[in-house]
Amino acid sequence: MARRYDPERRDRIVDAAITVAAERGIAALSHRAVAAAADVPLGSTTYHFKTLDDLLVAALRRTARAWLDGMAEWERGLAADVSLAEGLAGQIGEWLAGDRARLELEYELYLAALRRPAVRPIAAECVEEMVALIRRRTADEGTAQALVAFLDGLMIQILITGRPFDRAEVLAALRAMTG
Repeated sequence: MARRYDPERRDRIVDAAITVAAERGIAALSHRAVAAAADVPLGSTTYHFKTLDDLLVAALRRTARAWLDGMAEWERGLAADVSLAEGLAGQIGEWLAGDRARLELEYELYLAALRRPAVRPIAAECVEEMVALIRRRTADEGTAQALVAFLDGLMIQILITGRPFDRAEVLAALRAMTG
């Protein structure tokens, strides 16, 4: 039997990995689960991704790229008369009011770097790019790094605890950090 040409198969497998992780968590990620979700033979997942870490890296790259592209779009669209603190507080509120499952997945993949060394470079690249985006609007690199750390910490705390987003509280903290 001739092999069927399927140039989108690798992308479908990555999308399926993201879907499996979003629905059941990273712990449920397996070649078998992803193959079923992508509707491809099991051998296709192992052909394109030798290990689960390879698959996880691809999933994180895709979700991080979407996150960073969204951040870059936000930064480009931030009006000159809007302070960075006001802009960030508004954006955080929008993220939290949006697709919460997607946000949880993004942070779960990001935090996978704690236990999976193969994922660390991608998570680190994501942080570096976020700092570079924020740096365009700050006085110095240290402030940009602190703002990204604050943003990540805040988002993780809200996602974990379920506490409501308090825009006034966040805005006050951001204003203190941005001067």
